[in-house]
Amino acid sequence: MPLDLDTRQRAMLLEMGVHVWLPGTDFSVQAAPAASAATPAGAGARPTAPPPRATPTLAHAPAPAPAPANARHSVAALASLAASVSPAIATLQSAGTANDLSQIHTLGWAALQQTAAACQACGLCAGRTHGTLGTLAEGQTAHWLVVGDPPDEDEDAAGHPFAADAGLLLDNMLKAVGAARASADQPPAAGLDAALLANVTACRPPHGRNPQPAELAQCAAYLQRQIALAQPRVILAMGRFATQLLLAEHPEALALPLGKQRGTVYRYRGIPVVATYTPKALLRSSQDKGKAWADLCLAVEAGRAGVVGTP
Repeated sequence: MPLDLDTRQRAMLLEMGVHVWLPGTDFSVQAAPAASAATPAGAGARPTAPPPRATPTLAHAPAPAPAPANARHSVAALASLAASVSPAIATLQSAGTANDLSQIHTLGWAALQQTAAACQACGLCAGRTHGTLGTLAEGQTAHWLVVGDPPDEDEDAAGHPFAADAGLLLDNMLKAVGAARASADQPPAAGLDAALLANVTACRPPHGRNPQPAELAQCAAYLQRQIALAQPRVILAMGRFATQLLLAEHPEALALPLGKQRGTVYRYRGIPVVATYTPKALLRSSQDKGKAWADLCLAVEAGRAGVVGTP
């Protein structure tokens, strides 16, 4: 199914610096000029219909390829992290902790947020000013789940995922595909798909350090409950730590750098997962915005396909 964009969406993408193109094609569809967004009603130029696009392949990740020597994070380091996370999750789920999280699977949205705000199950709580666990209204679900890396200083101060300029960019990206962030206090506008935003951990690591595998595993219980309540049709994994957790069922992809993980539809507990760059990375490297747009298009198709079940 083609992804239809109206003039407003194309103008918005142009403001993001994205030339609209579709995965699986070797040509570009240029976004409408920004001036067209201000065309008076009735002036009437119809947006150019997008060309047909190939249906994305829902498959396992490709066979691992050697990472470039100048990769920002070495393959060995990523593989070590990935190898540690899954066993840590299994150990914590079977043994429990002093701050028992065994009843999380019974909690509704409000109770889940309260529990996360007071959680002391791991060392990440020492860096928390405000928890960032995203919630919806009781009984509400979301078409999208967008999972980012652990909260940064802006997110910790705001008390929600994807804050400041990075959050604004993500909001614009979601609007361009007919979605909007949703929360318990702010349902999406009529006609837009709800997107629940989350971090891979609900607390900012102390002093901005990297989370440890056991900490990621401990906080995975919250993310898993968010998934169970929101029932998303597609998950967008944005960033290194988000992909390491959400691609755990695909060990052949875990050692790859993010640039090689993207472009494929994976699954987490039966839900399609697409990996892409974080908004903060896109603000630093505008040349990757086109790739992120392709990833969004792929996620749209994966969500429409409604693929369920494990591969």
